[in-house]
Amino acid sequence: MKYDDVTHGLWDKTALNAPSFDSIKGEHKADVAIIGGGYTGLSAALHLAEEGSDALLLEAQDIGFGGAGRNVGLVNAGLWLMPEDVIAKLGKEIGEELIRVLGASPDLVFRLIEKHNIDCEAVRAGTLHCADCSGGYRALEQREAQWQKRGAPVTLLKREAAAPLIGSNSFMGALLDKRAGTVQPLAYAYGLAKAAHNAGAKIYTKSPVTSISRDNNQWKLITPNGVVKAKAVILAVQGYADNAFKDMQQNLIPFNYFQFATPPLPEDISKTILPERHGAWDTNLVLSSYRIDKAGRLIVGSVGQVDNMGYALHKSWAQRTVAKVFPQVKNISFEHAWYGRIAMTTDHIPRFHILGPDFITVTSYNGRGIGPGSVFGKLMASYIKSGDKSIIPLPLSEPSKVFMREFRGLFYEVGARIYHTAQRRVSFF
Repeated sequence: MKYDDVTHGLWDKTALNAPSFDSIKGEHKADVAIIGGGYTGLSAALHLAEEGSDALLLEAQDIGFGGAGRNVGLVNAGLWLMPEDVIAKLGKEIGEELIRVLGASPDLVFRLIEKHNIDCEAVRAGTLHCADCSGGYRALEQREAQWQKRGAPVTLLKREAAAPLIGSNSFMGALLDKRAGTVQPLAYAYGLAKAAHNAGAKIYTKSPVTSISRDNNQWKLITPNGVVKAKAVILAVQGYADNAFKDMQQNLIPFNYFQFATPPLPEDISKTILPERHGAWDTNLVLSSYRIDKAGRLIVGSVGQVDNMGYALHKSWAQRTVAKVFPQVKNISFEHAWYGRIAMTTDHIPRFHILGPDFITVTSYNGRGIGPGSVFGKLMASYIKSGDKSIIPLPLSEPSKVFMREFRGLFYEVGARIYHTAQRRVSFF
């Protein structure tokens, strides 16, 4: 797979040994048809195949084409929301179960990586949520208290303790979450695909589902050159829903996130930035992320697109950010710039829908796709086997369009551009 640099960027260049699958042709039957070749679909296919089900996965483009091949690669625990906010929205019973399940999601990710020998630059050193101001630090104090109440290994570090771990004096402190880590996200998707295939799942790429119907108590999926008849369907499309499911884009807020990657830094410089290879991001409303890859490249990201007019503006922001946050980096240049779409909901909670008999989907991870995608793929596989709704720790809901979604998306993009035009032209404090 070789896409334009602005879509998959560094990840496409460094994810080795991309799996090769054919497009589907002719008629096929399966116990379960899975639509979508990202983390959710691949995890579902893997777990179904391991349990002996005849699983068949259809991907419209290539493995990891959507968010799985474009994200930052942070394997975070939980949702963006604080635990008590999750409970306020979902109630104590479902809320606590969702917090528990997603709090443990890095365990599943790194267990799958180890079990299937996935070569994806996996580092489980933890993550650092960095306080960019006093208000951000107070919010991290709340996060620490709420997670520690639930036994999570999180610790709020003051500036003096956080600075050497970040490699920067620009933050007031950081919340260290030892459950979390980083991966090369596209390589992780490739590894899941190979593992699912080796377990017996049938995988087809370049096979968009153009229509789906119910016929004789089974589902009939039509592609340009093939037909699949299945007893059950798992729909695993997120921000890149298209073809027969294009209308599902109306159910989420379009939200884009870009990244810039430097060339490999000199070793004496790279070892001063996130020296234990934590992944990091800040508490700013228009957040920024920071990480170092295996080759020593510094990767900086934030909200927005880097195509057309957005490229120069966000590149200038990225150069200022590196210069101010990591002044030890000299002569700043970038090898790659790319961006992807995040499936966002209005309340930052994923959605669980039953779209028909034995036809289910969980969608919209709000920027935390690696852990939740892996977990919900496994849980939906279990649901299809048992029919037990309690397996999915989310309320059942009907798909609904987001009011003024395009305006909201434009608001985020314009707001990010305005903010990035001014940010870091002056001191932090």
